[in-house]
Amino acid sequence: MISTVRLTPENCNRQGDRWDRIAACIAGWSSDHRISLRDVVVLVPFAQLLPEARRAFAKAAGWMPRIETTRTLAASLGPPHVVQAGKVSLDPTLDALSAAALLRSQSWGLKWARRDARSFDQAVSALVVTAHELSRAAGAWHPVDRPARWAAVRELLGPAVGPGATERLLARVALEWACDAPAPATDRNFEWSAPSGWIAVQAGGVDALALRLLDHASVPALVIDTDADPDDPFAMLDAACTRAFAVCEGFEDEAQCAAAQVLMHVQRGEVPVALIAQDRVLVRRIRALLERHRLRLLDETGWKLSTTRAAAIPMGLLRAARPDARTDDLFDWLKAGTDDIAALDALEAQCRRAQVARASGIDGLPLSPSTERLWAAASAVLAPLASSRHQSLAVWLAALTAALDASGAMRTLRADDAGEQVVAALHLDAASASGAWQASASQALMSLAEFRGWVDDALERATFRPSAGFEAEPEVIVTPLAGAMLRPFAAAVLAGADDRHLGGAAFGVSLLSDAQASVLGLQTAADRRRAELLSFAQLLAIPRLTMLRRRVDGGDSLVDSPLIGRLALALANRGQTLVTWKDPRVEFEVQATPIHMTAPGAPGLLPARLSASACEALRACPYRFFALNMLRLREDDEFEREVEKRDYGTWLHGVLFDFHTTRDAPADLAIETARLLSLGKPRQQSQRIGDADFLPFAASFARFAPRYIDWLHLRDAEGTRWLEGETEIDLHLEQLGGTTLRGIIDRIDERNGGAGIELIDYKTGSAAALKEKVREPLEDTQLAFYAALMRSRTASTLTARYLALDGNNGLEEIEHRGADDSAVALVDGLANDLDRLRVGHGLPALGTGSTCDHCAARGICRRDHWAEGVP
Repeated sequence: MISTVRLTPENCNRQGDRWDRIAACIAGWSSDHRISLRDVVVLVPFAQLLPEARRAFAKAAGWMPRIETTRTLAASLGPPHVVQAGKVSLDPTLDALSAAALLRSQSWGLKWARRDARSFDQAVSALVVTAHELSRAAGAWHPVDRPARWAAVRELLGPAVGPGATERLLARVALEWACDAPAPATDRNFEWSAPSGWIAVQAGGVDALALRLLDHASVPALVIDTDADPDDPFAMLDAACTRAFAVCEGFEDEAQCAAAQVLMHVQRGEVPVALIAQDRVLVRRIRALLERHRLRLLDETGWKLSTTRAAAIPMGLLRAARPDARTDDLFDWLKAGTDDIAALDALEAQCRRAQVARASGIDGLPLSPSTERLWAAASAVLAPLASSRHQSLAVWLAALTAALDASGAMRTLRADDAGEQVVAALHLDAASASGAWQASASQALMSLAEFRGWVDDALERATFRPSAGFEAEPEVIVTPLAGAMLRPFAAAVLAGADDRHLGGAAFGVSLLSDAQASVLGLQTAADRRRAELLSFAQLLAIPRLTMLRRRVDGGDSLVDSPLIGRLALALANRGQTLVTWKDPRVEFEVQATPIHMTAPGAPGLLPARLSASACEALRACPYRFFALNMLRLREDDEFEREVEKRDYGTWLHGVLFDFHTTRDAPADLAIETARLLSLGKPRQQSQRIGDADFLPFAASFARFAPRYIDWLHLRDAEGTRWLEGETEIDLHLEQLGGTTLRGIIDRIDERNGGAGIELIDYKTGSAAALKEKVREPLEDTQLAFYAALMRSRTASTLTARYLALDGNNGLEEIEHRGADDSAVALVDGLANDLDRLRVGHGLPALGTGSTCDHCAARGICRRDHWAEGVP
């Protein structure tokens, strides 16, 4: 016979007093039934309540009952159950392997896996979730009743035909798999006859297993119900408790407000503080803010193991081991563990210069002895994981363990709290693996890509719970809503009190409908909402409670949680309201510091040699010259990038140079066009450009080639001939004060038997932009610079022009008129600028318009942050 005592707020208002009241109630009940306390078993809802209950009985002195949860009691009554291969173990990683093997053992399942691997994986996940639900429900059934209950479940699920047949079929498989599982360890509790009395403390709803234990006991039993009435959960609220509520602007504002409230409680000595993990993403941000203040913080909820730095170690190794691994992946892995930093930097720089997009391309590079040793060592580590064959999971795990050992990463994992959990989650320690795990891992065949996906899924399923790391009691405890029940918190902060995260959140997907779950005795959506309501009502007994929510989440508007609405209505009926929260953050005034144009001077950094682009940078924006040419700031080249117009221009320059250096005399249009086209492939290969990436440019070149030969034949008829190309010239002038001008001229042609020299610069850009550029000759730096270089080599008449190669109607020449005059003006102006820089004059950021739009130093000058009105 079970008797029930309800301990609600009217007879036990404060959290700190509740366990004293529970202990007194148990002592009184034991005395009434003439049962010694030492012969009584008290079951509490979860393990965190064990020390609280024991502490309450220790204060009362005398005998103490045996205080357990259903799980800890079962564990104390016998050794752990040995997991059997292929059976439900409630380990998500192991059961996912067993479920996949189970489905593949059926002809329809094997066909499904081959037809649609992704859909099959989703089916495996649903199968595991449903089997776990059924197994947990069966654990609360009395062993004698279990066969009849399984038979009732089979009848309920019915035949797998008609609409939804696939889901019902999977549910039947989940049922039979769960039914075939070994008896749960908690069955020992039913067989144990030592207690003279059973007592269950109920919080957050009914504990089905505890209630069934009491129901089948042949000794007196008591249920102490600490929950509010679900029909009127806020009827008996302690008026002495403070309950504040506030609406924040956004995610970051809510995180800061919650962190500030927690800090205020800690500073006042109102500890421990419960930080309710209702919105896990938000709580992670709050925790990051709190950790800056070095609080003693214990996180009982943890976070996904996949997000830890330790989890990145095996994943980085597996990405680098792919046969088609990107060079980025290789260096990400190497940087995480190599000690030879100099060799690593040298190898990376070489790969960036050569634009080696795939790690396999490193074999074709001329390596130094140190970089060759580094690459050989890395290749040796990666080789066992680079197999293209399907292998068992056990073989893959052995190879991964060997690679981690060889690279020294295993020592790093073993020395880290999260690393130890990574080793355990992936079962990398073969010696400690169970027989069931070894059997399943030996049977599961997968490719390297599938193994990498399995590792990712295993780390995603696992939860990292850091150790406390301190000896004193924690000041802040991060706990779920249900985990705060009956615990003596001095204060609590619940962030995420909105309709999405509290009272209206979606729950996991199962193959069973709510109607089926209700008949089977499983938890339905209504049951989960009821349990959440009862847990929330328990939270209201904490002396100081702050509830926060934000107005928007991303682009979605949020409103108050329905539980907050019910609480506000209940308070209003009593003439009360939620307290308006006062922001504890301290406001302070920050003096505005406007950012002005910078004009640094660095005479000691003036380069000894200037190119045409450097001179153009100095004239267009002195600060760009300072950043790129004096400080020599450069963005790292990408290992892999899309082929751009600039790459096509470089390639075309090289092809035209090859064509003219091998052209002896004019020939037929078709012959010369074919020869020009044939020179493209070797240059493409030398620049490591793939055919697929180069396809649009190849089509453009096919149209360009005959046009170019036509244009060339017209110049042949005029008596103009190609003289030289890609010509590098250095110019030393006394007026430049020791600075050398150096440039490479694309093409130099000879006119009228040498009486005239023409400089040509190939351009693949817009002809209209080039015309605008030479409209004012003194604004065109490039051709003026080349004219100045060439004037040092010849006294012939000098002309200069751009040749636009990509015009829709053929090639177009854009002449720079008065190139000689422009060259003189350029040198004079440059000499004056250099003299000023040598004496320390500043280099202001004067660029405007397109100069800034395409500047490689954009952002360094802080132009976008200048105060309004600053020139």
